[in-house]
Parts: sequence; structure tokens; C-alpha cells
Amino acid sequence: MQQPSGIAKISTGIEGLDEVTGGGFPQGRPILICGSAGCGKTLFGIQFLVKGILENDEPGVFVSFEETATDLTYNSASLGFDLKKLTAEGKLRIDHIRVERSEIEETGEYDLEGLFIRLNYAIDAIGAKRVVLDTIESLFSGMQNEGLLRSEIRRLFAWLKEKGVTTVITGERGTTTLTRQGLEEYVSDCVILLDFRVVDQIATRRLRIVKYRGSTHGTNEYPFLIDENGISVIPITSLKLDYGTSSDVISTGLPPLDTLFKKNGIYEGSSTLITGTAGTAKTILAGYFALGSCLRNERVLIFSFEEAPDQTIRNLLTIGVDLRPFIKSKLLLIHASRPTLHGLEMHLLVVNKLLKEFRPKTVIVDPISSLVSAGSPIEVKAMLVRLIDTLKIRRINALFTCLMNHTSSMGDGTIEAVSSLADNWLYLQNDLTSGKRQRSLLIVKARGMEHYNDWVNFTISPTGVRFAASSTPTISNTTNGK
Repeated sequence: MQQPSGIAKISTGIEGLDEVTGGGFPQGRPILICGSAGCGKTLFGIQFLVKGILENDEPGVFVSFEETATDLTYNSASLGFDLKKLTAEGKLRIDHIRVERSEIEETGEYDLEGLFIRLNYAIDAIGAKRVVLDTIESLFSGMQNEGLLRSEIRRLFAWLKEKGVTTVITGERGTTTLTRQGLEEYVSDCVILLDFRVVDQIATRRLRIVKYRGSTHGTNEYPFLIDENGISVIPITSLKLDYGTSSDVISTGLPPLDTLFKKNGIYEGSSTLITGTAGTAKTILAGYFALGSCLRNERVLIFSFEEAPDQTIRNLLTIGVDLRPFIKSKLLLIHASRPTLHGLEMHLLVVNKLLKEFRPKTVIVDPISSLVSAGSPIEVKAMLVRLIDTLKIRRINALFTCLMNHTSSMGDGTIEAVSSLADNWLYLQNDLTSGKRQRSLLIVKARGMEHYNDWVNFTISPTGVRFAASSTPTISNTTNGK
């Protein structure tokens, strides 16, 4: 997103969130991060500080009202954040303020002057540009006077703005309001709601920007992932139909199949869908596609939802397709998992993460029909639309296989969701004729390219896929419009 306003912003430190927020958090203003327990608020604040130090050389102060500095350092180490080292370098200061309701007796007026003094010292000691307060409810646990409580919250936020530090304040979600006090959301310049939900036994974390004063921003819910590298967000609304295209042609990895296309192959950066019932050789053709890319010295990423990597490699070896050298040379990566391991958005986040880390030129998903077990057909279609757009933006050669049942037509279910989006569509059959199985292939469509229009019979042997000579293109049948 392009930010038309003149509001100053700094990086959030969260991958993908800068794009959703139109450039980052408002500089020198308070940002409220609210949500229920376990949604990632504390980690959000830690990553905001650590990335600010490492990437922007902006020292930070973390004020905790719950966890001690030792606990924070230990818990963050599993995510690769070395808080102890940053503290020793004078870039980070962690201050644990213990607030115990049972030890507090409210007499007279209660204010936050002591916190201001302590926080001011911590900021000036290291020249901090970023501050995190985690969590604000603990700070007001001893106050019963609601009017005074609201006054002190306003005074705290105003003091932070006057100090000129960008502050992330975390808060527990209330029953009828975003936070328990119901005021922080109104005095904050930016409010982000984190949600951790479980639907059909599948857990999903989502993020939504409730408000952002003086700035345009994404308004949808965005799935986010917490892994060993911290938090990452995918800005799904940023995907537009403004990607470039290529006129270069690449091989499918199977020369006889290439001849069925007018230009002896398919366009680089296009998406290909292979459909068929069980046993029609969908995975085998995908294996050839991967092999062809590896032989061009291009990185290949395979997402397998039904077979383990070793099983896929073993099965392809039986027809002479050996992918082992390319796995050894790290030119090929097979990521295998069950569709129900994550929600659909989580799978999409994993894809985006591996795209950035592995930087493949070719991506294969085998099969997309398995994703139905992780969501409804509508949700699967929405996820696949975003996936295909993501691959097209990066000009990645994409191939998807999809299992059809014997009663479905070519326009049903998941196939309907992807067939209109894919540039090429290969339809496979394995019919029983005179007591024998006969495999055949039909090119349903190939956008922007002439192609063979008849069924082509093929067999699978120990030496690979063999097309029947009687059904492949010749000079006579191609001149007749085929």
C-alpha cells in the first residue's frame, strides 16, 4: 500500500504487517495491542523492540507487569531473540514492576507519577525510541475509582506522546469492549485486535486493525503465524491483478507432452492444473514437471498432502524419475504434511514463508483436493485464489493436482474453483476398455496458446510415460485444426 498522508511511520518488525498498516506504526504515538490469553500480545511487543534494535538501531524499553526479566529472556530465546545480549549491549532495558492487588490499600488519590519517573529514567538511560508496556490491566488492578482510572490512562498516553517514543501497549480483551477498561482503545492512535480461535478442532490466529488515526490501512482479518522466527502476517487484500507475464516457453519435463502445445511447451510463470481420478498418473506428471525444472537448474518446492517425501521419491524411481540428486544439492525441497495440521490460512502462511526462504522458481501442490478436509469449499476456493495470485506475482511456475471422484464432472467442487484460475488444464482418465485399463490425456485449455484438441493415450512403464504414436500430433492431424 502507498501512504498518501504525511504521517511519520516506523517499521512494526512484524513481517507482512507493514504492508497492512500502510508503512508501519505511527511514530511517536501509542499503539494498543489487545486480545485474549495466548494470542501472542507479549511476543508481539518483544518482536517490535528486537527488530527495531537489529534492523533500525532504535533502542527499546520493555516494562513488564507480569513476567520477570528472567522469564522473558528465557521464553524469547526459543524464537531466536537474545534479550540478554541486547541488554548487555545497552540497546534494550527490561523493567519488571510488580503490582499485587492483595498488597495494595487504596487511600487518597492514586496516580502514576512514580511510573512516569521510572519510565523516564529507563528511556533516557539508553536513548530509547520504542517502548512496550505489558499488560496495562495489571497496572490498574489496585484502583477502584473509575473516574480517576480513566484520567490516569489519558495522562499516561499523553505523556508517552510528549516523550516522543513509539509505544506498544498490550491489554486483555474485555467482555463487551476491546479491553477490560474500555478506554485505551479510544485514546490510542492505532488499535490492533489479536484473536486465537478454534474451529472444527483447527486453531487459527487472526489479526485485525480496528482503527488507525490519520492513515489508510487494511480492514480485513489477516491470519498470522507464530513459529521459531516469531510472528508473520500475510496481507491477503494486497494481492491485485497487476502482475507481469512472460512470453518465454518452458518444458513440462515430458517432451511428448510438450509437443501437444503449439509452442512446444507452456508459458513461463503460468499455472497448470492436472485433474483425474485415482491412478491416472497425476503425481507422475507432477514428478516430470519437477524434474524438468531441476534440469534447468531452477529451485523446486513441492507441497505433498498425501505422501511422505521418501515415498514420493521411491515411487518416481520405479519409472526412471530420480529426484534424489536434486534434493541432495538443495535444488528440490519437499514439504509434506496433512491438510488438517493447520487451518487453510496457516497453510497459506507456510507457503509464503517457504517462498521467501527457499525462493523456488517452481511450486507443486499435490493434491489441492485434500484441502477440503481443512475447510469448506468456499474457504478452499478463497485460499487457492490467494495462493495462485501470490505465485503469479512472483512469476513462479505453478502446478496443482486435483483428485476427482468417479461421479464428479469437470466442473464440480474444488476443480471448479481452480479451473477458471489456472492457465493450463490437463484432464486425465483411466478407463476400462475390453477388460484393460487405458490411460488418456486431454488438454482442456491452454491460455494464449494453440494446443492439440484430441485425447492422447499413454502408458506407464519402468522407463517412464510413453504416449501412443497413433494418438500424438502429426503433420496431417495438426493441419486439420487439432
